[in-house]
Amino acid sequence: MQTTETKSKVKPINCSHYINGKYVPSTNGKTFENVNPATEEVLGTVAEGGKEEVDEAVKAAKKALKGEWANMPVRKRSAILRKIGDLILERQDELAALETLDTGKPLWLSTSVDTDRAAYNFHFFADYMTTVGNESYQQDDIAIHYAVRRPTGVVGLINPWNLPLLLMTWKLAPALAAGNTVVMKPSEVTPMTATILAEICTEAGVPDGVVNMVHGFGETGAAITSHEDVDAVAFTGETITGSAIMKSAAPTLKKLSFELGGKNPNVIFADANLDDTIATTLKSSFINQGEVCLCGSRIYVERSIYDEFLDKFVAKTKELKVGDPFNEDTNVGALVSEEHYNKVLSYLDIAKEEGGTFLTGGKTADNMDKGFYVEPTIITGLGKDSRCVREEIFGPVVTVIPFDTEEEVMEQVNDTHYGLSASVWSSDIKRATRVASQIEAGMVWINTWFLRDLRTPFGGMKHSGIGREGGAHSFDFYSELTNITVKL
Repeated sequence: MQTTETKSKVKPINCSHYINGKYVPSTNGKTFENVNPATEEVLGTVAEGGKEEVDEAVKAAKKALKGEWANMPVRKRSAILRKIGDLILERQDELAALETLDTGKPLWLSTSVDTDRAAYNFHFFADYMTTVGNESYQQDDIAIHYAVRRPTGVVGLINPWNLPLLLMTWKLAPALAAGNTVVMKPSEVTPMTATILAEICTEAGVPDGVVNMVHGFGETGAAITSHEDVDAVAFTGETITGSAIMKSAAPTLKKLSFELGGKNPNVIFADANLDDTIATTLKSSFINQGEVCLCGSRIYVERSIYDEFLDKFVAKTKELKVGDPFNEDTNVGALVSEEHYNKVLSYLDIAKEEGGTFLTGGKTADNMDKGFYVEPTIITGLGKDSRCVREEIFGPVVTVIPFDTEEEVMEQVNDTHYGLSASVWSSDIKRATRVASQIEAGMVWINTWFLRDLRTPFGGMKHSGIGREGGAHSFDFYSELTNITVKL
């Protein structure tokens, strides 16, 4: 298990743009500070890009579309993707430490989930890309129709701060597998692992110009989404930003893939295995400080077990240790930034105003002098129209609400603008599948949470997203199909 010793061996990096195979500064020399949310110390500087840097990155990506990358055999491109995954694992300790320094999440989480899954994303698509087939149809003795697949083109990849490396690789791997070139924009608050990832791609054999990266703020993202030579944009982040990207991309009719916010329900029936339910609900509530789009922050419990569930759930939550992300026994680290920390605290004030009861948490962590720490918080007594029940908080905060009938809970579960994911807990599989099929969400888990097969569709409905990722669904976005008809 890695400890504070790992931190001492890894030095934070100053982050430059990566354009046409080289690290470059901003043309105007502008930078901004990268702050460690666990200590409030400055980790280093980040180049602040804008339209000029985006133009250079897009130019390099467009040129690379017609070079060596375009004519590379599938098996060679697959080998390069596999090498990227291998190099991520070779540098796993370094990448995990940088991820923890950037995000404030526990080091064990950066290692066992973020970096491990980042490598697997490349290994998975390295294999998957060699098996992708296309449609063909014989129309009696009149004609044969068949489809051919080509890259979408230059793709903008705009990434959030909660799972920076994992989610960037979740987009980058299939984009490269399908033969595209990319311009990445990592979140301004978590720039370090993306900066290393660009270098890893070149080391693995990706030709110059295929993978480019520009750091910056919202105007940098806007320059990517509105650029006439960017053919598609894949974005993970909040719903409001997704709406802004749609407006920015509309004049050039780009392809768009959005994985946006969620206010996900966790429905627990009386016949559920309570020990398994509580153990998993603890994770789905508070892992990564609740900064996961799939977290089950609305917990609905059948009334006959409501008190028993709360007693056990509260007791287990109070055992979670909030502390230094580099300590191996820390369960909950720091929130990602001061801005987000203040947002989460504002919702705790709202819950108090709305008459909520705090069974645990509800405040900053008493044991930490520096950093943006909030205690895991369980709130009861809020109505279905409460802002804390309806709006995405994206922190270690959950609400628990009792229900009496299946019809009642289904009405509350679907009474939301969001539709990303849900969990259903019941030993009656017939009922569980019936309920799951009625939930308006892109992904529903029965008696589990966050169990993923990368071939399955990943994404949300309503305000939670547009399109799906994973397996063939990723390839459909990152490629274009041409149907060819041959008259017999």
